Amino acid sequence: MDRVSGVLLDLSGVVFSRDAAIGDAVAAIADLRANGIPLRFVTNTTSEPLRALRERLHRLGIPVADEHIFTPATAARDLVRERGLSTHFLVHPDLLEDFDPPSGHAPDAVVVGDAGHAFSFEALNAAFRLIDDGAAFIALARNRTFRDGTGALSLDAGPFVAALEYASRREALLVGKPSATFYEAARADLGTPAGETVMIGDDAESDVQGAIAAGMAGILVRTGKYRPGDEARIEPGPTATLAHLREAVDWVLARR
Repeated sequence: MDRVSGVLLDLSGVVFSRDAAIGDAVAAIADLRANGIPLRFVTNTTSEPLRALRERLHRLGIPVADEHIFTPATAARDLVRERGLSTHFLVHPDLLEDFDPPSGHAPDAVVVGDAGHAFSFEALNAAFRLIDDGAAFIALARNRTFRDGTGALSLDAGPFVAALEYASRREALLVGKPSATFYEAARADLGTPAGETVMIGDDAESDVQGAIAAGMAGILVRTGKYRPGDEARIEPGPTATLAHLREAVDWVLARR
């Protein structure tokens, strides 16, 4: 890539870990903005509402408007509104504030995210029965893992989405990364050509492979959920694999 005119940036594992910034991520983001590089935050987090993400960024010293944070929950909310669906949720309870109140009608859609401890047999089976009966099947994300508060890898929403797909013989409609529609919405909001836009993330599949498939560059950083060898597990490989966000920002600024 010879020129970069816009950046899409993952959050957890790249900008912050829990409530702390990773390295000098705050200063790196400030450098992007000071150099006039438009930026949007594109996250697959499905256990925190948009409000909590914005407040966390503000506490870290990264001011951002809600409309510059793209989450699977807001994408699913818009889809449900557009289609006039009545939704059954299998998501983290904290995420419900990002959706409209229940309509009171019989559910004709199931939305699945990272429900955490709510992933009980009873909850999964209730979702399965609705999907098996023909309800729309919407997955907020299908990431395999995430790093929890202890720093260890934990199961993300993907394994549970896959289990429901297997049982129902139905493929979920994915609204988060690496959905091309999700990436296109964020890139269109940036207003930059795909060939001049770069995605920076710690997930080789959802962040990097998804961005490249959408015609953008994909930078993999060795923080967050990254594990040695991740860059070799996707084809084509990352546009660049770098140590952290500071190195990724320097890479971008060298091509502005």
